[in-house]
Amino acid sequence: MDSVSFAVAFLAGLLSFASPCVLPLVPAYLGFITGMSLDDLQGRPSRRAVLVPALFFVAGFSLIFLLLGASATLIGQLFRQYQDWIARVGGVIVVVFGLHLLGVFRLTPLLREKRLHLSSSPKGYIGATAAGMAFGAGWTPCIGPVLGALLTWSFARETMWNAMWLLGGYSLGLAVPFLLAALATASFLGASRRFRNFIPVMEKASGALLLVVGVLLLTGTFTVLSAFFARLTPDFLLERL
Repeated sequence: MDSVSFAVAFLAGLLSFASPCVLPLVPAYLGFITGMSLDDLQGRPSRRAVLVPALFFVAGFSLIFLLLGASATLIGQLFRQYQDWIARVGGVIVVVFGLHLLGVFRLTPLLREKRLHLSSSPKGYIGATAAGMAFGAGWTPCIGPVLGALLTWSFARETMWNAMWLLGGYSLGLAVPFLLAALATASFLGASRRFRNFIPVMEKASGALLLVVGVLLLTGTFTVLSAFFARLTPDFLLERL
């Protein structure tokens, strides 16, 4: 598997977590899937009561992202003979998404929220999983460009497993900070307030990352970059990737 692609997708997931549509809403998500109020969460509840529903929530959105990646690749396989053109066109789309996040221009459809809303708190672990799937299937102005760019990238992947590896990295990048927030809820609530001033910077960083990836796809040099880093990676690590 391509460790460089996985690392880029993981970084994209981390930056998505720090976006304006995710980070400020994490307390609401945690309260929603646990059935606790903000005061309950600040009162240092048992880790199990918060972490276990969070694990099922993460599993829910990860499943959706993996299925989206697999579907994108299967469609791409139908046009395998045009794979180079798909990569180039995909590069242009990713560059456009990057410029949108950098604020060079704004794409109006990406500024409209298209989230699935659940009217009541989910019941049990199945409910937390369903809430995660609803989050994964939703389309927000913040994760939309990043997720859309990764799905565009998935069109040009050689196999379905390559795309699932790519979207798995993105899911993990979103999941790790979310689970850390669930593990230390009270501390996270205090730290997130101080971090909110840096959210616009994180959005610009997401745009810069997409811009770089888009240019590499457009010029056909991403595989060259991956091969370069592969030569620098120790053999014992390559055997585990």
